[in-house]
Amino acid sequence: MTPPIQRQPTTAYVVQAAVSFAIALLATAYGIANLPMDAAERGFLALGLVFVTSSAFTLAKTIRDRQDIQQVTTRVDQARLDKLISEHDPFDVKNL
Repeated sequence: MTPPIQRQPTTAYVVQAAVSFAIALLATAYGIANLPMDAAERGFLALGLVFVTSSAFTLAKTIRDRQDIQQVTTRVDQARLDKLISEHDPFDVKNL
């Protein structure tokens, strides 16, 4: 059995994702800092931004972990099936 091909994201894609995330986070923080309101309201919005950002990272990690577990489970099941098939002799008289 050949292992499945794992495609790695390109460096350009990783840089683009990181830069777009940084721009979005900085632009939102800049907007919150320049809103015409008092410090308590700005602090509330800033805390919300931090909470949403950390929740997004947690969700992404959880989805990645579930996908990794599914791949490992699939590989273990495939290995068990391969072992059973390799050990099975269809011409063995004892199995009848």
